[in-house]
Amino acid sequence: QVPLVESGGGLVQAGGSLRLSCAASGNIFSINDMGWYRQAPGKQREVVATITSGGSLNYADSVKGRFTISRDNAKNTVYLQMNSLKPEDTAVYYCWMRLRVAVWGSVDDYWGQGTQVTVSS
Repeated sequence: QVPLVESGGGLVQAGGSLRLSCAASGNIFSINDMGWYRQAPGKQREVVATITSGGSLNYADSVKGRFTISRDNAKNTVYLQMNSLKPEDTAVYYCWMRLRVAVWGSVDDYWGQGTQVTVSS
């Protein structure tokens, strides 16, 4: 198992900023893609942003121009800088990593425990 530990959520006013972090620990051979998903009450989990091992980025239309995803491969960490936050960004945010724990192992998906982001109007 590879635990993913998230931090950085909280309560912020509309227009404010937050930075989420997610670090993977344990025996890791390689990490392919990383990303962030979110789930608002009564809604399905949706992708927010992803970044490949080569640095290719993908964003949901609703966050383009406001959120920035980045990764630090040396620290096995992915970040999400969220600016100009809106009340509709309120959700539980989950980090995701697709990684391999050993050279002979399979590539599997791992998830963080989730961190609450609440944006007040």
